[in-house]
Amino acid sequence: MRHLYLHVPFCVRRCSYCDFSIAVRKRIPAREYVEAVLQELALVRDSSDGALETLYLGGGTPSLLPPEAIDTLVRSIRNPQSAIRNDVEVTLEANPEDVTPDNARAWRESGVNRVSLGAQSFDDRVLKWMHRPHDAARIGHAVRALRAAGIDNISLDLIFALPAELERDWARDLDLACSLLPAHLSLYGLTVEERTPLARWVSRGATSAPNDDRYAEEYLLAHRRLAARGYAFYEVSNAARYVGLGPAAHSFDGRARRWNTAAWEAYRRAVAAGRSPIDSEEVLTDAQRELERVYLSLRTDTGVSLSAYPASRLTAWVSAGWATIAGGYVRLTPEGWLRLDALAGDLTALHDTV
Repeated sequence: MRHLYLHVPFCVRRCSYCDFSIAVRKRIPAREYVEAVLQELALVRDSSDGALETLYLGGGTPSLLPPEAIDTLVRSIRNPQSAIRNDVEVTLEANPEDVTPDNARAWRESGVNRVSLGAQSFDDRVLKWMHRPHDAARIGHAVRALRAAGIDNISLDLIFALPAELERDWARDLDLACSLLPAHLSLYGLTVEERTPLARWVSRGATSAPNDDRYAEEYLLAHRRLAARGYAFYEVSNAARYVGLGPAAHSFDGRARRWNTAAWEAYRRAVAAGRSPIDSEEVLTDAQRELERVYLSLRTDTGVSLSAYPASRLTAWVSAGWATIAGGYVRLTPEGWLRLDALAGDLTALHDTV
């Protein structure tokens, strides 16, 4: 169990764009949640091996858990070999309003050394439209509290390609994010998912759907703006084997992908009864594994090896400005990353014909 993802489903409200597996609760059932996750951990730990390298608490809103619940989880999950090491990356997703000096210190003492902060925007009007519970000023307060507690590895999440009628200044948001000097930035393009408040607004004409041209324009602007600030765009592949705990969490062992039941109460009842909470699994074919390998490689700034692909067959990509070829690798440009799905499919089809 080298890479562990822990899904904390609880939120105080659903954001307008969110279709994640969450449980909106006025009272967070922290004790019940910790018990359930540790029961599931006992079911899978015997079949796991290797020292823990990364632990990621995602959600939902993990920062809604009381500090003592986070402490119990982190200390119980880290195995004896890694318990005395400081190089295990322990990430906590947090909302800015949950980051207080006391919470930040408690998280650090529990072993949390990286925080992914859900900023999303620095425009109060936009945050209100998103149903976010914080205002823009809270983001800076949160970053300062984390650093004062000794957590310097901070990532900020931002959402781009919002409806034009919001008049959101994307360049301003990027500049304000950079001014906080985060170690990492995650940029997510807005999508309309079924059964979300955003989908209902679009269906009745209350707001417009994301525009493809706007998506591309803001994505490429981010590349230029952040590169000028010294940020390098990369993508860390998640192709490693990993274990997921909690409702709706996914696991992958190199052959099959499994996922837990999504509903919190159904998950809790299953593990309480000593049953596996796995809802279903997908065994990948050779073709699916190859497509996934190519896709994940093209997402990185390393690219994919040309050993199985004749460079002469990829000249159209280069001519269109979608890729570069050097040192035996094909790497996508920012314009190519906008077409990632199609290009990965093309490359896999080319592999099957050579």
